[in-house]
Amino acid sequence: MRRALPLLALLPLAACAVGPSLDERLTTYVGRTELELVSTLGVPTRSYETGGQKFLQYEENRTVAVPGGFVGGPWGGPWGRGYYGGFSTTAYAPVQCDVTFALREGRVASYIYRGQGCA
Repeated sequence: MRRALPLLALLPLAACAVGPSLDERLTTYVGRTELELVSTLGVPTRSYETGGQKFLQYEENRTVAVPGGFVGGPWGGPWGRGYYGGFSTTAYAPVQCDVTFALREGRVASYIYRGQGCA
């Protein structure tokens, strides 16, 4: 979780997002050195090197509240038809966003992100 904290600044909730998109924010890292990236975002969750290219992955896992809604349905009885139900309580769902930066010659060349928590 500590590793994800710097990434929280990059990934505001979509419903509350005002300002640049995630793509616009991540694009600013292209061309920066690995040192600049790690200094800004913190230590990555994992890294991998192959074929002269290095990959740094940052993960964010959080839980979001999903508002409840009306639940119910029809019922019958000796007095006729009616409806039963009420409003359910708030549910909570885990969301995740993974951002991977590809570095060539020590500089960020590209990035990719995936997950339902990427906004």
